[in-house]
Amino acid sequence: KVICEGCDVANCFHGNLEKLCPFCRQPPALTEEEHRRFILKRTEANDPVAIYQMGCYLSTEDSDTKGAFEYWTRAAELGDIDAHCALSVLYQYGEFVEKDESKQEHHLETAAIGGHVQARYKLACLEGNRGRYERAAKHWVIASKLGCDRSLDRLKDSFKNGFISKDDFAAALRGHQAAIDATKSPQREEAAKSSRGGSESN
Repeated sequence: KVICEGCDVANCFHGNLEKLCPFCRQPPALTEEEHRRFILKRTEANDPVAIYQMGCYLSTEDSDTKGAFEYWTRAAELGDIDAHCALSVLYQYGEFVEKDESKQEHHLETAAIGGHVQARYKLACLEGNRGRYERAAKHWVIASKLGCDRSLDRLKDSFKNGFISKDDFAAALRGHQAAIDATKSPQREEAAKSSRGGSESN
């Protein structure tokens, strides 16, 4: 399971000063090797998030695209939307697999339906590249209402070019602001301050 940095801060505020995992109550991994071992354990338990993360390890740390593809495929079959998005990239660029726009689109659609904002944005870009600007705009409206800044920027151009009505654009602006406001919390602000402080100290 994955939680945001704000929830991690709240976990500490509630007396968990040892920063135990809020789910399993075990201490966090202190080394990369230990973290990988934890993920492997969850992978063996058929945890789709862990299976996806193991694929990411193979892709980035071991440069094993074949292994990553196998893990991401397995995670996608279990419904992990991040895995679907990762597979779409492989089919887009033909990494290990042959380039296949239909499979790329299939995985983007599945991820977007599951709520993956970046997949929705990429699906819109795919439609835009095909000259289907009105369909692209509809995807950007949905993504904007989920808080996607890049989609809102694209909508501004779509509005200027007449691919979206004034009312729809206004609704997208309101939805985008509502999504941003919904993500604000004292805990997340504290986490952001800590992150900035760490960056400034380096």
